[in-house]
Amino acid sequence: MTGMQIDAVLWILLPVFIAAGSALLSFYIMQARMEVAVSKEREVIAEARAEVRLQKNTMEERIRATEHEIRRRALDEFMQDLRVEERHYFRENKSLAERQKSMILQERLYFRNIPLSSWVEHEMVVEQEMADAQHIAKGRSIFSTKSLSEDSNAAVSRLLEQAAASTGTAQLASALQNGHGSELATPRG
Repeated sequence: MTGMQIDAVLWILLPVFIAAGSALLSFYIMQARMEVAVSKEREVIAEARAEVRLQKNTMEERIRATEHEIRRRALDEFMQDLRVEERHYFRENKSLAERQKSMILQERLYFRNIPLSSWVEHEMVVEQEMADAQHIAKGRSIFSTKSLSEDSNAAVSRLLEQAAASTGTAQLASALQNGHGSELATPRG
């Protein structure tokens, strides 16, 4: 009897072992399928994230380009609102020595109808005629004495002051500057 009981218990436990084995096998198969499905979902999510990043970068570049374009257009519109008003006339200066004809150009900067600056004047000599033939001849002569102009007088004065400062002879500089060269010729005692 004991042999039959063991056979009966084995026949009773055998379906339980088979059911447990098939349940364990189906669990592992389902686990593998779930891992495959999760990995596919992760790939899809990674592709979606990459596409979102690409679209975000593209959108940021478009926004920057649009902002740049808007700034450029605004600057262009601003520059179109700036204008320069010009006027010109001719001026003729007559003196004993010469006659000079000049064109005076005046310009002023405007923003819309608001002046931004006062008139800026440019003088351009158009023609210049010397009336005195002797003055022309005297200006061309090599042997005539020529007086120093105001600009060259100022330059000579500065040079003399620098020389006097370096040598300490202030009296020499002031005498030369005032045009008293004869004072230098006579020694002082």
